[in-house]
Amino acid sequence: MIRVLLVHDECLVRSVLAEWLRGEPDLAVHDTPWRGVPALVRSVRPDVCAADLECADSYGIPPLGELCRPGPDRARPRLLVLSTANRPGLLKRAVEAGALGYVDKESSPQNLLRGIRRVAQGERFVNDSLGFGFLRAAEMPLTRRELSVLTLAAEGASVAEIAGSLHLSHGTVRNYMAAITRKTGARNRIDAIRISQGQGWL
Repeated sequence: MIRVLLVHDECLVRSVLAEWLRGEPDLAVHDTPWRGVPALVRSVRPDVCAADLECADSYGIPPLGELCRPGPDRARPRLLVLSTANRPGLLKRAVEAGALGYVDKESSPQNLLRGIRRVAQGERFVNDSLGFGFLRAAEMPLTRRELSVLTLAAEGASVAEIAGSLHLSHGTVRNYMAAITRKTGARNRIDAIRISQGQGWL
């Protein structure tokens, strides 16, 4: 039996997917929005976490590290993510978090099922349709930390709020913003956000 934790912030979509997956005799499925992840990872101890990368909480930054924490037996859940090719920034975050599976949200639900079973066996699963997204992710000039800073800025967070959320000094946040502006070829912070959103980095 494969223990699956399905993470999705849209209740209707999550409920329908979870109910459909529960029809498979080899899956034990639990579901939660992102905010419920820490408690359920501890109690369910899933073999596979299947997570939608669109996150309504945490300023839109999916806390993927919460899904990969080792359990009492030191085993780590294997991570499968749901995304689209036009969100290379989220794909890059998933790669850095060590995700094994990548399912295109615009593909058939059967791909999710195949992905869960492959990832449960420790194998990689990637929808071919995400290839262009991975190419764009590889070309992104921003580091993971710069993306985190810019994501918070795009949500309207002040320098002080960004510093508090990411445990950085105010000066470090300003340095990151200066580097982001330079790397994106932007005129200012607002322009950097606009350019990055247009590229699908945020």
